[in-house]
Amino acid sequence: MRQMGLGSRYPMSRRVFLAGSAAALSFYGVRTTQANTVIGTAVEVRGSVNRKQAGQLEALASGGNVMDRDLIQTGAESFATLELGSDTKLMLGSQTELLIDEFIAGQGGTIELGTGQMIFDRPEGLPKIDLALRTTFGMIGVRGTKFFAGPNRGVFAVFVEHGLVEVSGGGVTREVGRGQGVEIASPGAAPGEVLAWGAARIEEAYRSAGAM
Repeated sequence: MRQMGLGSRYPMSRRVFLAGSAAALSFYGVRTTQANTVIGTAVEVRGSVNRKQAGQLEALASGGNVMDRDLIQTGAESFATLELGSDTKLMLGSQTELLIDEFIAGQGGTIELGTGQMIFDRPEGLPKIDLALRTTFGMIGVRGTKFFAGPNRGVFAVFVEHGLVEVSGGGVTREVGRGQGVEIASPGAAPGEVLAWGAARIEEAYRSAGAM
């Protein structure tokens, strides 16, 4: 089942996106890396996927390099799985834009989800990393986990399979743990009540990011 995208309901320019997220952004002591540094690989690409670096747009194929400051764009009915470092994966759904603003393997960094849906996957038992995910709906602070973020059932939603994330928006922060999800109805709104998700909704969300 395809999910309803939010782009038509909540249009967003990059300028508005950055301005809205700047107030929520906090850094966790991650060292700055240089643009054009190879930080990962596209382990699987299905359909039309591009990477944009310094204004240059090129197709991204399976096995291709992923670099700091890359803007990854998936087309309609297209999906990508990226591996950052040796143990962190990002799965991107159809018509998704993701900016890898800064990432250091084993430490963390900052990424921006502009449109679409993604799954962040880092196996349990590994040392925690500090990752900040910026979205137009709010800020997600991550410490080594597996979670989904993106449009689901007409709202922006976050679901945590394992680990813990903090979802902040509208001056409110919610902790979301294993098996739980939270919704944000519109950009700038506070996250709703944290609830356990059922199997059907989890499968829905994961399929939209190309995971099932």
